[in-house]
Amino acid sequence: MEQVLALAKAVGIPQKWEDAAGVEQTVEIQSIAAVLTALGYPAGSEADARQSLDRIEAEKRQPPKMIVADAGKPIPLPPSLHPTAELAAEDGTTRTIAIENYTLPPIHEPGYYQLALGGHEVILAVAPETCHPIRTFGDRAFWGPAIQIHSLRGRKLQPFGHFGHLNNAVKQFAARGADAVMINPVHALYPHYSVDFSPYSPSSRIFLNGLMADPSLLSLPPLPASTETGFIDWGAAIPQRLAELRAIFDRLDRPTRARIASDCEAGGDNLRRHAIFDALDMHFGGDSPDGWKKWPQAYHDPDGPAVRRFVAENPDAIDFQLFLQWLAKEGLAEVQKTAKASGMAIGLIADLAVGVRPGGSDAWSLRDQMLDGLTVGAPPDLLGPLGQNWLVTSYSPHGLIDSGFAPWIAMLRAALSRAGGIRIDHAFGLSRLWVVPDGAESRDGAYLNYPFQDMVRLAMLESHRARALIVPEDLGTAPTGFAEAIDNKEMLGMRVLWFERAEDGGYIGPRDYDPLSVAMTGTHDLPTVAGWWKGNDLKWADKLGRLPKGSTRETEEEKRAWDRGLLWSTFGGTEPRPEPDKPEPVVEAALQHLGSTASRLAIAPIEDLLALVEQPNLPGTITEHPNWRRRLPGPLDELLDEPDTKARVQTLAEARIKVPPPGE
Repeated sequence: MEQVLALAKAVGIPQKWEDAAGVEQTVEIQSIAAVLTALGYPAGSEADARQSLDRIEAEKRQPPKMIVADAGKPIPLPPSLHPTAELAAEDGTTRTIAIENYTLPPIHEPGYYQLALGGHEVILAVAPETCHPIRTFGDRAFWGPAIQIHSLRGRKLQPFGHFGHLNNAVKQFAARGADAVMINPVHALYPHYSVDFSPYSPSSRIFLNGLMADPSLLSLPPLPASTETGFIDWGAAIPQRLAELRAIFDRLDRPTRARIASDCEAGGDNLRRHAIFDALDMHFGGDSPDGWKKWPQAYHDPDGPAVRRFVAENPDAIDFQLFLQWLAKEGLAEVQKTAKASGMAIGLIADLAVGVRPGGSDAWSLRDQMLDGLTVGAPPDLLGPLGQNWLVTSYSPHGLIDSGFAPWIAMLRAALSRAGGIRIDHAFGLSRLWVVPDGAESRDGAYLNYPFQDMVRLAMLESHRARALIVPEDLGTAPTGFAEAIDNKEMLGMRVLWFERAEDGGYIGPRDYDPLSVAMTGTHDLPTVAGWWKGNDLKWADKLGRLPKGSTRETEEEKRAWDRGLLWSTFGGTEPRPEPDKPEPVVEAALQHLGSTASRLAIAPIEDLLALVEQPNLPGTITEHPNWRRRLPGPLDELLDEPDTKARVQTLAEARIKVPPPGE
């Protein structure tokens, strides 16, 4: 046991952790051993653990692939490196630096450098003091909507929303004074698996969902008019959209194909590997969330002879997948151009999911850099007494370090290249993730520590290079040191209405919001304002047997009645409190409250601007609730011109104009 715990400490698996109630919890030794073994460090016995510890010590003696440092501060170097360095900047200039006491003198210009130390090449990443600050976008108080792209509708019938609809939404909101549009993740999903179409369960976080592309954004033939259903029927819509895009691809002329091929060539081997993955997944049926793990064994190796033979025999299938990636990438870039050209200061704020499917493209092509045999979730808490397993995986801490953080940097760059900012889902995962061994119960997992400081520094550096915002989703109980690490880094934490409570249980006033934050009335996982006021979330909880343990619908309704009074009191309305079935005045008051906050950026979900009752996603459900299947009730431009909606949007916009600049 002693050696296993020593190994756990060396790898970064704490045995003890503190839950949301502040109670110390202890991970069973069997769970720790299972996680260690899945990470590639056998720990089934004390002898196994000792051997694994020896291996870690040997790894530490190897020169690193990357050193991440702060601009303007001395840079400690490991003893394994040579005492004289040749430093090459990104512009090609070089200089020789003498190292004293294994410390490199401060470098003041942020960027990536090549360090030649004896016979070893090291990448040196020098991070700025902060992320790109929101103040550089202007002195005004910014606002915008949060939009689920698939929910959008246009005047021409389509089975689900796409980037063309998003482009129109950007124009519509820019004309009303918005400076940003926060969108759901547009990561690549499986090419045609339609059982669970969650944008937070992607195949790859580096590449895009080609089904969301709109060819007309790139002057190609438009998608044909189609039919619509009450809820999105992904099972029918996905093959239909694929067939429509394939028909457009088949009609491309030779010069256009050559231009697409040239553009994709710049994407390198990783883009081609993703296209090969998607072509293979379609070839093998793609009807399972297990992806490549259900393929014949010979195709599990991306560099194996079976995959090479498939590539040689199916060039057209791979070219089609490259076309979809090109269409999505260039189309989304056009939307960001539209945002800026229409007067938006920030434009799109993209979303990074916390993980990927273990059977997806990233897990297949980045095998050595990903967790294997472990999925990510949450430990037991009040909301989930048995813990949660989100059935996604992520990068391996060792894989990140050993690759010089290549996939983390690639993911950041991919998102920031087409947006004015990114939201990092479950940003606490940069510090630690609750990992669950395959086949184990969620409660039998453990926390796995990540190279937090280096990941934050690299996010700051990429933000600086892209001149874009970083918005960490920091809702919930933060790991020790998280707040201190991002404090004064110009990151914009999320401040959601429902969680901004005062010590007396009421809701804080708008001027009490942190200026360096994004204020929101809700998220895709939370009730809408109208739905909360009406108790729609309680109805769903009762229907699905998800009420808190020991509670009843009646007791929850009593609590809600009290909370309605607290919320209405905070809004300061002089009118009598509206009845539960009359949420419209509450929605408008919530938008007034949101608009008046001191937060530099205020984001209202489109569902709240339209006073809708239902939320896009109900966490912990897949088929029990129509997650990611809801459409807006009509074309967006028509909805925004409706008098009630126009008044709500105007309420938010005018409230933002009245917010004084920070410091006044």
